[in-house]
Amino acid sequence: MSDLFPTPSPADWRALAEKALKERPLESLVHLDADGLAVRPLYAAASGGEPVFAPRPSDADGRAWDLRTLVEGDDPVAVNASVLADLEGGAASVVLSGSVLSDSEPLSSALDGVALELAAVGLDAGLEGPDAANALAVAAKGSPRAKLMLHMDPVSAFAQTGSSPRSMDEHLTLAANTAARHAGAYPEASFFLASGRVVHEAGGSIGQELGFAAANAVALVRAAVAAGMGLEPALRGTVLGVSVDQEYFDSLAKVRSLRLIWRSISMAFGVETPAVIEARSSRRMLSARDPWPNLLRLTAAGFAGAVGGADAVVLDGLSRANGRSDAFARRQARNTQAVLMEEAHLGRVDDPAAGSWFLDARTHDLAEAGWAEFQRIEGEGGLIASLRTDGVQARVASARAEREAALAGGTAHLVGVTKFVDPEPRPATFEPDDRTLRPAVGDACEPLIPVRFAAPFETQSWEAGR
Repeated sequence: MSDLFPTPSPADWRALAEKALKERPLESLVHLDADGLAVRPLYAAASGGEPVFAPRPSDADGRAWDLRTLVEGDDPVAVNASVLADLEGGAASVVLSGSVLSDSEPLSSALDGVALELAAVGLDAGLEGPDAANALAVAAKGSPRAKLMLHMDPVSAFAQTGSSPRSMDEHLTLAANTAARHAGAYPEASFFLASGRVVHEAGGSIGQELGFAAANAVALVRAAVAAGMGLEPALRGTVLGVSVDQEYFDSLAKVRSLRLIWRSISMAFGVETPAVIEARSSRRMLSARDPWPNLLRLTAAGFAGAVGGADAVVLDGLSRANGRSDAFARRQARNTQAVLMEEAHLGRVDDPAAGSWFLDARTHDLAEAGWAEFQRIEGEGGLIASLRTDGVQARVASARAEREAALAGGTAHLVGVTKFVDPEPRPATFEPDDRTLRPAVGDACEPLIPVRFAAPFETQSWEAGR
């Protein structure tokens, strides 16, 4: 059999590659990413590093992952209709955002008819997270089996807005005290979302995003323990948040890397617990002028979250670059995941990336880059101190500038934006997003402002079409 189908050696590949490249050196196939990591054209047993096995430890009531949707809104009646439509349409859980989180009365109305013991409900409330958590606890009516996801993440909100009503130490303490107060009544609840997505959306590298998430988790767990929570409940009650985009190999390796980083963190605390990871689709990858290619980008992001082993995947609607997703956009996002799960059967295999020399090596490299950034942040005094002194922001700005230069120079492309541009794109419907940030004076830092890499090219396209 080996005589009929001989296994080519790296030397065989090298000879063919040099022939195809003609005058170009073989090293031209190697490129460095924003973290300075080398991505090679060929990986083999000798270069692949140690194998990685990083499967998701959970299932979602028999499904491979939790099909989670995001519902943003201010009118409780409209939000309730959207939540029920998503759950009836195949979603297993929802995350809520908007002014419906302001008090228990509008939130209870928004959750009318939702069995919180069956469908997990999460919050995206920024610095108002503790107030929203209290409102959700009231809406749950003390049911000990309610699957609440309080998702308090004050540091990410501070990093994005650049300000907070109180000092950030007070905000962390308030979040921790809120978690400790509800932990006994709601044993099925999770309390914190230690996300690094704010770095990704500001143009940061993968290593920077992973390091931010790790430092965020450590800050939240330390605050929870100081508030009287046990170490194990604090670790178990922390969900890790990460972005996934159209670069699906890097995104799925990122999810796997975060699982490795969490393993090291929990072991360092002395209580090894499995990571629970929520992957949300990137907004910096979306196009506004021509929203329809976003369907492909979102499908690739969903693929990455599923294959990478995220416990829950949240996809935005195709028109999210223009405003909040309407019913059509949410249905498309929901159905995208349903097709990946039920028709593509992506969850049939635990950690299908395991054993790939490239993906295992990339997972290792990204985990090391994330850990190095985490150590850098800790060396700067922790995440809040690093934000106050512009440490994180300066590194993110450098990575963003590198990406913007590659797009401007043509060495990187956005399909439908910088290449294969539709001259007459069709619009997609959306709902207006009228949220305003209230002024705050308690603490301040340079904000990590979200970017959308397509925006400058879309401005040029619109102006050229006039």
